Amino acid sequence: MATITKTYSGTWSFLSYIRRHRKLQGVFTHGRNTKSPQQSNNYSSSAGTSPNNRQYCLNLIQKYDYENFLCTLLYPKPAREAAIAIRAFNVEIAQVQDVVSDKQRGAMRMVFWRDTIEKIYQGSPPQTPIALELAKVIRQHKLTKQWFMRCIDARATRLENDFFRSVADLEDYSEHSVSSLMYLILESLGIKDLHADHAASHIGRAHGLVTFLRAIPFNTSRGRVNLPMDLLIKYNVSQEDVYRGKKPELVCDIVYDIASVAIQHLRTAQTLKKEVPKSAVPTFLNTVMCEKYLMNIQKAGFNVFDSNLQRKNGLLPIQLFLRSIKRTY
Repeated sequence: MATITKTYSGTWSFLSYIRRHRKLQGVFTHGRNTKSPQQSNNYSSSAGTSPNNRQYCLNLIQKYDYENFLCTLLYPKPAREAAIAIRAFNVEIAQVQDVVSDKQRGAMRMVFWRDTIEKIYQGSPPQTPIALELAKVIRQHKLTKQWFMRCIDARATRLENDFFRSVADLEDYSEHSVSSLMYLILESLGIKDLHADHAASHIGRAHGLVTFLRAIPFNTSRGRVNLPMDLLIKYNVSQEDVYRGKKPELVCDIVYDIASVAIQHLRTAQTLKKEVPKSAVPTFLNTVMCEKYLMNIQKAGFNVFDSNLQRKNGLLPIQLFLRSIKRTY
């Protein structure tokens, strides 16, 4: 299997870039030094003013979606504010599966978010930080309701059926849960372009597959083995085998197959580079994380449980910054 081209790196520091650009520095520093959402004294008080709402959302993605938090800081300002609200919304619905005690509670939470989005588009958002920030950016950028609903529906489906019948099923889930977010961010950049949407679809699918692979050790530790059933059948591996650490070589083969699909989606997106508007490129900074993980898992022999894969990439801020100034993906 051919390797992905290694991410360009250099000597410039992302923090140096922050210091040179005061507006971005304000967002970054503010996000680092304030309390996390769980540390806030009063949730409802955060709904009082727009800066507090935005700060709440920023803290949320910094704590629970740090890699996309860094990407968000490199967006143009109008899109940055929209992405902060969109990513905070995504954190909220993505965490439901891990924080609720039963499926019924999770389903109720998804109903809450469907109602919240409906009320926002009706002009009467609930008085919560994320809802108010979403209402503001939806109004400013005329964001499409369909993409929010697709995200919610995808997460709700996973609550009901925490398994994937096939790799294609996993790809569709990634399209609905990840690519939909990217379509919203493209809209916040004022971009309505077929080629940009096509690239976003493939990159979202790749990112979703990579996120799935990265989550396998965590899910397995909690007794959840949701590898696609078609691959389990293909390699004659049971969920119990994965949970017990049996047939490791065959599990690596399964991971290889999923990683190969992710790589193919990245390559397809990269063939569209010449057609995609340069102004859309910030939306695709998440390709940096995808490429890095796929290179690392190849080095690990596709052993998704290799401890080296759990290490944080300390160079990620620099890599994202350099990719952003190259205006490519």
